[in-house]
Amino acid sequence: MILATGATGKSGREIVKQLSQAGAQVRALVRDPTKAVWLGELPGVEVVQGDLGQPETLDAAFKGIERALLLPAPAPSSVAEQANFIAAAVRAATPHVVKFSAVGADASAAEGFARWHGLGEEQLKASGLAYTILRPALFMQELLNTWGGQQTIYLPMGDARQAPVDTRDIAAVAVKTLTEDGHAGRTYEITGPESLTFTEIAAQIADATGREVNYVPITFEQYRQALTQMNLPAWLVEAIIDLYEKLATGVGSEVTNVVREVAGQEPTTFAAFAREHAQQFKGQTQRQVTSNEQGQVD
Repeated sequence: MILATGATGKSGREIVKQLSQAGAQVRALVRDPTKAVWLGELPGVEVVQGDLGQPETLDAAFKGIERALLLPAPAPSSVAEQANFIAAAVRAATPHVVKFSAVGADASAAEGFARWHGLGEEQLKASGLAYTILRPALFMQELLNTWGGQQTIYLPMGDARQAPVDTRDIAAVAVKTLTEDGHAGRTYEITGPESLTFTEIAAQIADATGREVNYVPITFEQYRQALTQMNLPAWLVEAIIDLYEKLATGVGSEVTNVVREVAGQEPTTFAAFAREHAQQFKGQTQRQVTSNEQGQVD
């Protein structure tokens, strides 16, 4: 039995879906089961109530669990919530915990997604439990959400490159680490197959949609002002700025072979992703991911 947190988020639901398709038995931990009825309809999936912020709700969920997925919320509270989850896993003597982390995770970072995930990684490593850490690069789905329907991409990335990855490929790697042996003690940097500038990304969206799409670099202060005008919480604005400051230095630009080597499949190219979602990039269908979904931002 596999315990999965974050199962109602876009990354978590894709992991649970693929676990179900693989024939795994999954226990999905959610705050409100009435809002996750669809999860319980997947073969092999049971839904239980629990809240990482309320440690007293966790022990029952760990009964009979052989492996657990820790997919924390992208918020300052995640540091304490990860600690609660890991403590419950220790009490249950859970054989293996897989942590969904983020590109550039760093406990020494001043704040933001990198720090929250970095502290979670350190807590897990210090627990004595067998662990695997997943560090996905920038999500292709996040680019779709942010820029779907837009013909101009404004970001403070200059000419920096990224190796964006499809969340379905991330899920395929996660499924292997949750259902197979041989991954304990490993940290997997999960990327797409190409390192692209945002000028190249814009060109591939243009090719897929048949209309002009351009990338315009802006300053971080301009980006902060734009995020603030979206009425995002101040902590989220600063977390996103911190993320892109790291990405602009090249974090997340190096291509790895993790999807091929661990999941045993070819990673999705951004060009193929853009063609598959051409209508959404034109803005003609609903976007896929909320602006703070990735956790990095997921």
